[in-house]
Amino acid sequence: MAQLPEIRWPNHYEPSRCPVHVRNELDMAASPEKVWAWLTRAKLWPDWYANSANVEILEGPGTGLEEGTLFRWKTFGITIKSTVLECVPDERIAWEAHAFGIDVYHAWVLQSSAKGCLVVTEETQHGWLARLGSIFMPSRMHKYHQLWLEGLENKARAGFPPIG
Repeated sequence: MAQLPEIRWPNHYEPSRCPVHVRNELDMAASPEKVWAWLTRAKLWPDWYANSANVEILEGPGTGLEEGTLFRWKTFGITIKSTVLECVPDERIAWEAHAFGIDVYHAWVLQSSAKGCLVVTEETQHGWLARLGSIFMPSRMHKYHQLWLEGLENKARAGFPPIG
């Protein structure tokens, strides 16, 4: 397998500049196209990722996440606004997110593998809330991102999401 493409970190969110950095990966038994279809249908996340709720697309060209899409959702008990800054279909997507006390960059990279699709997700955070979370619940984000990956694999293995 070829080397996985690197996350294209904006300067502000470089892991070395952030107090919080989490990386998860999972080699999934599903095609990149199916993984991508589920990952970018954010309104469906609450159906299979328990740490997401109230996903609402505020601005964007379609029903899925694309470059420029602005969406609001709840995760880790906090309502955040996210903007997709990078989107290469079936390969990579990343969004910036903001809420009171937190400033986030969350990136995903997909690559074909012998099993199906290797998915890497990384997140960096700034802010007093991010620092508190990393002190009092240091493994919480890693745990929930792994559950997100596992739920994504289960959905993608079953096929494409419903149209609409």
